[in-house]
Amino acid sequence: MSFAHWRSPQPSGGNRYDDELIAGLPAAGVDLRVRAVKGAWPLPTDSERRALPQLLATGDEWLIDNIVGSAAPEAIIDAVEGRRVTLLMHYFPADDPSLSQEDRANLGASEALAVRAASRLVVPSAWAAAEVAARYGRDDAVVARPGVVTGPWPGSSAATPSLLWLSRLTPGKDPMTFIESLAHLPDLGWTARLVGPDDVDPTFTRLVVARIAELGLAGRVSVTGARTGPALEAVWTGTDLLIHTSRAEMYGMVVAEAAARGIPSVVSGGTGAVEAQTSGAQFSPGDSVGLAAELRSWLTNADLRRRWSAEALVRRAGIQTWSDTVATVAAALRG
Repeated sequence: MSFAHWRSPQPSGGNRYDDELIAGLPAAGVDLRVRAVKGAWPLPTDSERRALPQLLATGDEWLIDNIVGSAAPEAIIDAVEGRRVTLLMHYFPADDPSLSQEDRANLGASEALAVRAASRLVVPSAWAAAEVAARYGRDDAVVARPGVVTGPWPGSSAATPSLLWLSRLTPGKDPMTFIESLAHLPDLGWTARLVGPDDVDPTFTRLVVARIAELGLAGRVSVTGARTGPALEAVWTGTDLLIHTSRAEMYGMVVAEAAARGIPSVVSGGTGAVEAQTSGAQFSPGDSVGLAAELRSWLTNADLRRRWSAEALVRRAGIQTWSDTVATVAAALRG
């Protein structure tokens, strides 16, 4: 089995998912050969696009990241003649607000061709499987939810509740809705951190920082940039509630990471992030007033805070591990 693997230059859930498969599939009985795919996917150059069919011709069985396969359906269509091709779907490029409307429309059309041609599909959530069925007419996608590593949760020792927003600082992840919601809560005690890569879209990052200042929140809201390893664990240790505002999410791995630490969350409803949630609430994507209402309820109701935390701690025992994810994908590849 060859894996046509594209890696984001920024920390991402897709990178983590792929890394876990690469590490775990050989032990699960899959003879995996990783073939790195370079380029500016999902908008490759002509030469990068032409290189993909040549790569796929070198193997009989393929696992392909959909950020690559969805942008080059002709390569998938050619490859399935005599080969088995599994499309690993991390996200819908047609939903990516960082792309132009024209590019999104083109990618939606090309992904439809790739999905319909692929031998198998693997998706990270039941929500994503339902979306694939609705968009592309395939109801046979295998759901392999991301795993997590259960971490300790000493809880925030601060008297003031600590809110965490953890993702890339991009329009699609929608930190602005979180910031705007906080402006409705000046009378309550809280601190907030926006943690994650802030160099993906420098112009947008400047807008975020400026908006925080305009709303008079600079003393209470910090933008930290990316954190990994022990520095990220320190962030988790000091967190009481995760806020996840992404408007389009296949799963919401960060929500599962919070759940694994016994941290409740407030997430965008109608997205795959709800599936990763074990305790907390949802709000309508982009609705800062609705989010503020949920936060106000949590901040002003000690019983609600205790209940959410207790639920999250109890339910983390049943959270899926990466070994479970690998086993599901391995079975799909052998099927």
